[in-house]
Amino acid sequence: MQVFELCYPLSLYPGTVPEQGQVMAIGDFDGLHHGHREVIRLAVETGRQQSRPVSLMTFHPHPREVLGHDVYARCLTPLPDKLEMLEQLGIDAVYLVRFDPVFAQVTAEQFVTDMLMPLQPSTVVVGFDFAFGHQARGNADSLCEFGHGRFAVQVVRPFHMNEEKVSSTLIRRALEEGSVEHAAELLGRPYSIKGTVVHGDARGRQLGFPTANVQLDYPYVVPAKGVYAVRATVESSQYAGVMNLGTKPTFADGTPVSSFEVHLFDFNRSIYGEKMQVELVTYLRPERKFESIDALIAQIRTDAERARELLSV
Repeated sequence: MQVFELCYPLSLYPGTVPEQGQVMAIGDFDGLHHGHREVIRLAVETGRQQSRPVSLMTFHPHPREVLGHDVYARCLTPLPDKLEMLEQLGIDAVYLVRFDPVFAQVTAEQFVTDMLMPLQPSTVVVGFDFAFGHQARGNADSLCEFGHGRFAVQVVRPFHMNEEKVSSTLIRRALEEGSVEHAAELLGRPYSIKGTVVHGDARGRQLGFPTANVQLDYPYVVPAKGVYAVRATVESSQYAGVMNLGTKPTFADGTPVSSFEVHLFDFNRSIYGEKMQVELVTYLRPERKFESIDALIAQIRTDAERARELLSV
């Protein structure tokens, strides 16, 4: 899969535009959830039917982050993971458009004439709620109007699950509430985070439950504080375990700092400096302060036993 980094005003270089035209999906695709995959599925299907390459245009950073919505500074799917998944879904090329204050002022018509038409798509595929251009004034009808018949436009209807419209906003809300199972249903896969194992305060080892302190590689959407049953991948091997996400209030001293601490079952190896991917499977309980260390240890033991049962370990 080829990746082309574009900015406004557009400057193309050899190979950017395929000679036979292309079917192009356009959107933010934060999370690559079921709704996004429907857009991509239609684009891939159309491209194969027309014997044309399939491309995808997306924007980085997230437009809402640039426009001042700080919540979008945290992502559901970091760009490297998104690109990897897009290749697996059959995308041949990705146009990664830099979204900055200058591009935010581009009108809907300018976007079509100055950014889209030079790439010569034969068909453009978008979601039902696709909006573009300054103040999001453009929509699917605008694509048709400003394209002057140069390309076809296909619009994908909303994807519903259990009478809910699947959206990145709904997934973010589910994670913030600790509903990781609901988030997984909407995403089509468990929500996961990636990071590097770094040195912590070693309290877990002192309590009899050694943990890997994971420093996140990207600004992920952070789920609700608490304890989770998880599956973690280290050095291509997967392990079951429990993760505490929070500030460890039982040992509160100074300014509380959130951390991701993972205890892997049946694992006894030093992995400092290693990469770890953690899939959040079930939310076990919220974080709380315990009256004594013994009470905390008893609860950790209970959490671990419950996680083993849920994960069938």
